[in-house]
Amino acid sequence: MSLEYAPRGLVGMLTPQANTTVEPEFNLLWPPGVAMINARLMSDKSSMSARLVDYFDNYAVSLRQFANAPIGVAAAACTGASYLAGREREATVVAEIAARDGHPFITAALAVVDALMALRAHRLGLVSPYPDDLNRASVAYWQSHGFEVIEIANAFNPESGFHPIYSLDGSVASRALRTLEGGRFDAILMLGTGMPTLWPIAETIGWAGAPVMSCNLCLAWRAVEVLEHHEPSASSLEPWLAGKDWVDRLKAARV
Repeated sequence: MSLEYAPRGLVGMLTPQANTTVEPEFNLLWPPGVAMINARLMSDKSSMSARLVDYFDNYAVSLRQFANAPIGVAAAACTGASYLAGREREATVVAEIAARDGHPFITAALAVVDALMALRAHRLGLVSPYPDDLNRASVAYWQSHGFEVIEIANAFNPESGFHPIYSLDGSVASRALRTLEGGRFDAILMLGTGMPTLWPIAETIGWAGAPVMSCNLCLAWRAVEVLEHHEPSASSLEPWLAGKDWVDRLKAARV
């Protein structure tokens, strides 16, 4: 089936309930011919960690919001849920959902793993909007996939009355990112799908530091590759890291 606004494929995206970043960033990242529909992950738990556990536990139920929409790949734009579930449980749930629904299901965290492996990146610098407990879970997750976390630059905002991650602006993320410029990393990863990352990444293209990626950028890249039945590769990822096309869209969208 060919859709008017998605002739290259439609992505079904799961987004945390208060996340204000996923839709704007992905709509800048998608190449022409790719589009997404969005469903919200819901939880009434008061703590961030408890909500993340709820989100993961209800991935399969949340995907029912797409009904019979002709999506080519489903995706979860929530890295924190993967950290708390852990590598093995995440792999099991992803496989079960794909088998049930008849199309691939990918998480933002697994998209990052694919990107790092494609680049053969081992030593990581992280820009994190997380509190300490989620930072520890994040480091353990990356280590379980064989990566080494060398340094974390913190962009956490505990004073926000709205949300410590979603209330961040790009300048905060950019300042944290700049502290890692001289580090001996294979890659720098900007964590979280709710922290604005596109301008900070765009400003570092061509800098002296390691390649910079974000969870949203990696998930967009991986979703497009899945739609086109391609295996992860450095050659397909590098134009995304270099800002091909999406930087121009970002500049045009700035008000």
